[in-house]
Amino acid sequence: MATDDPPSRNWLDLPREIATTIFLKLGAVEILTTAQRVCTSWRSICNDPATWRSIDMRNAGDPDDMDHDLEAMCRHAVDRSHGGCVDINVEYFGTDELLEYTTDRCNHIRRLRLVYCINISDEGLSEAAAKLPLLEVLELSYCSFSKEALETVGQCCPLLKSFKLNRRGYRYPHIECDDEAQAIAKNMHELRHLQLFGNKITNEGLKAILDGCPHLEYLDLRQCFNVNLGGNLGKRCTEQIKDLRRPCDPTDDYEFDAAIHDVESFDDDDDDDDESEFSYDNQGLLVDALAWRGFFMVAETSYHASRQRWLSGHPARLLV
Repeated sequence: MATDDPPSRNWLDLPREIATTIFLKLGAVEILTTAQRVCTSWRSICNDPATWRSIDMRNAGDPDDMDHDLEAMCRHAVDRSHGGCVDINVEYFGTDELLEYTTDRCNHIRRLRLVYCINISDEGLSEAAAKLPLLEVLELSYCSFSKEALETVGQCCPLLKSFKLNRRGYRYPHIECDDEAQAIAKNMHELRHLQLFGNKITNEGLKAILDGCPHLEYLDLRQCFNVNLGGNLGKRCTEQIKDLRRPCDPTDDYEFDAAIHDVESFDDDDDDDDESEFSYDNQGLLVDALAWRGFFMVAETSYHASRQRWLSGHPARLLV
């Protein structure tokens, strides 16, 4: 009896340009460990520099538990790009040496994304920025960089249009710090898109950004609990910013874990005794310490949540 089943599709017969587009969705780790081993034609595509214009080094969030050396794989991907990489994403690993290796060979990068890269220093980021004059999109999520490093980025990357500087949000202990806001306001005048999730910015820092970034169209202030958008400041934000995310807006579309982890051990009774210790420098150190306090606890959870959202919209991932 005849059936109406459609003929089976041979994925190996895909046109080269379509296969290349699909491979770009897979990520560098899966290309190097899986896709290039399928057949000769796919290996040829995986060796094509065009496949490596975008290098996405996403991973499961625990490099020490992997069978592969992620830094070595990233260097290999950079080599395969033959200097043509314009977009690179590094998550949960990365060093100054890797960033130097990448920017020495690929100085046309337009998008750089660093997530949980705790081994990249201020100096490493600053030296990389000096070699990326075409950079337009930068994300530094759950990293730890000083205002001086951010100033250098702004000065070296005049084309920067989008900047994400995200960290874990918390209300307690109460810390205010506008250093990063001032660095952005004074050095990133061409920004259109700014995300400051969980930042300790105050109203004064927000005013500086509104003054220094006149082209800003999107501003994400979710979990910036020191910001009060009432009165004239709120009115100004509404008039100046087309797409404004307020401090207490929903976080369901945020890529990472948005749970608020307040530090309960800070006793209100001790506030007077400790007040003198909280200089701006000490506040900055505490911000960094608190930011990394929950790193190992949330890293894998946040990754898998974002990965699942990505998978749901990219069934082509099942090819391999």
